[in-house]
Amino acid sequence: MVKGAAGEPLPSPFKGLARHEVEFRRGEFSLVAAGPGTGKSLFALNLALYGNIPVMYYSADSNAATQLTRATAILTGDNVRDVKRKLLADEFGEYTAYLAKRWWLRFNYEARPTLKTIETDLRAYFEVFGIFPHLIVVDNITNVDGGEVGDAESFTFGLEAMCEYLSEMARYTAAHVLALHHVVGEFSDGLQPIPLSGIKGKIARVPNLALTIHKEDDEMGGRILHVSHVKNREGEADSSGQTFSSYELSNTNMQLTDVSDEL
Repeated sequence: MVKGAAGEPLPSPFKGLARHEVEFRRGEFSLVAAGPGTGKSLFALNLALYGNIPVMYYSADSNAATQLTRATAILTGDNVRDVKRKLLADEFGEYTAYLAKRWWLRFNYEARPTLKTIETDLRAYFEVFGIFPHLIVVDNITNVDGGEVGDAESFTFGLEAMCEYLSEMARYTAAHVLALHHVVGEFSDGLQPIPLSGIKGKIARVPNLALTIHKEDDEMGGRILHVSHVKNREGEADSSGQTFSSYELSNTNMQLTDVSDEL
């Protein structure tokens, strides 16, 4: 572990969040919650690919082909459909050298990784690269096998314990640990601002930072993601979810672009 790294903010493409004093700091744990299909995985992937930093990404919700095509489109600006066609047609060679420059971005695609798997991966990462990742993404937190089973009460307790574990992981590795999570049923359509209380399992006590995402779709198939900073120990926060920054999601290359204040 590099001493003094804790507290250092990661490079971030999200200038709107920065204006609200939101930073993804090393040594801290954050939670990003949204309804299914809203775009929280793309939010995490855009952060992971920005700045060419060491990343370990646990992608339980998306398979290798999906993440590879999305990542390639984000990095190159090429149409994700063209990228996927080339991958399936075994014509992916033109991207190989480009992607090789991101050699310290690693994915684990297990559908239900255990805590032992995560620890083994991180120790292996350190052995290979001599450092821990600067960013660890868990997509999503409910897919991690923490050994908790039972009724709704034990489910909530298990999620909170998992958050405690990930928070401790952040401190030990000096990585920023970002976990994706779901919201309660009334906000699952993703069409309205989601408050802190809308995070499923009421587990927002532990994270240093909690963000919620809702969407705005237009008739042309475009989408804007509105990201609310509902908890932020290091700066501005609005637990109602009514204060947010906005990002246009390109349906061609999966990139997120700040919507200007004028718009």
